[in-house]
Amino acid sequence: MTTAAHAAYAATIDDIRAARRRIDPFVHRTPVLTSATLDALARCHLYFKCEFLQKTGSFKYRGATNAVQMLSDTEAARGVVTHSSGNHAQALALAAKVRGIRATVVMPSNSAEIKKIAVRGYGAEIIECEPTLEARESAAARVISQTGGAMIPPFNHPSVIAGQGTIALELLDECPHLDAIIVPLGGGGLISGIAIAAKALKPSIKIIGAEPELAGDAAASKREGSIQPAMKPVTIADGLRTSLGPLTFPVVRDLVDEIVLVSEADIVLHMRLVWERMKITIEPSAAVGVAVACSAWMHARQSHNQQDLRHVGVVLCGGNVDLAALPFTL
Repeated sequence: MTTAAHAAYAATIDDIRAARRRIDPFVHRTPVLTSATLDALARCHLYFKCEFLQKTGSFKYRGATNAVQMLSDTEAARGVVTHSSGNHAQALALAAKVRGIRATVVMPSNSAEIKKIAVRGYGAEIIECEPTLEARESAAARVISQTGGAMIPPFNHPSVIAGQGTIALELLDECPHLDAIIVPLGGGGLISGIAIAAKALKPSIKIIGAEPELAGDAAASKREGSIQPAMKPVTIADGLRTSLGPLTFPVVRDLVDEIVLVSEADIVLHMRLVWERMKITIEPSAAVGVAVACSAWMHARQSHNQQDLRHVGVVLCGGNVDLAALPFTL
């Protein structure tokens, strides 16, 4: 696809290439790993893009860094603001620290203490609020009105989407033969950036969203043709509980080929499998993509077309696990 074909979306392939140049001095080029055990389960060759080895433990650092580095000196002097209880909070805190500017993160009062410690460790100020979206947005708005800081949301932002798309550039550099990329899907910033970049570089590639059954709003949104809010998502994959935004929905609607839902049991099973067999630590959200790769959906697809998905990339989006709340039964 040409850049013009993507002009209607929040980011273009040119934006993503520029983001790659911009963030290259600050981020890790994460490795791609393979596993014969998981290949056998998936009945194809899997290539795991290890974003759990990214700084702050997730892909979020790419988008946060791109957004922070794109601020003018005048904007940067006023600092950055976000509301997040998870990986984006840590990512923005470090991205701001690297640029030498202030970061304020609004976090729900029931956020895990380990996450608060990490955010403070990167130098950000935390403002706690009631654990509702309304309270988070209200608190962030107050900070912005007081400081003039720039709001950097977790996914619904052009610079964030472009930063996440750099994953596809790296993955296809190393594995140009991929037939598909499986991407965990929550708010859609990650899959949007990857879809825009991958489809521009290789129009035939399939982009498969991986979503928990208990937070299946993106699948419903694609099916219905409009954003469907998540109804009290309770999935263990806490990074995927967010609904799509107005910038990410059009990309999911147009460029994501299919969204596959997985059960909570399968998320835990495949998280443990990766820990045990690959000796790497992924969080539940990353295990959702692995579960899709090894699912009955994948097996059925290959049975109908043996040449369809022989080489498949899987984005292991993060590895920030609260060790006090491991889901395994030992």
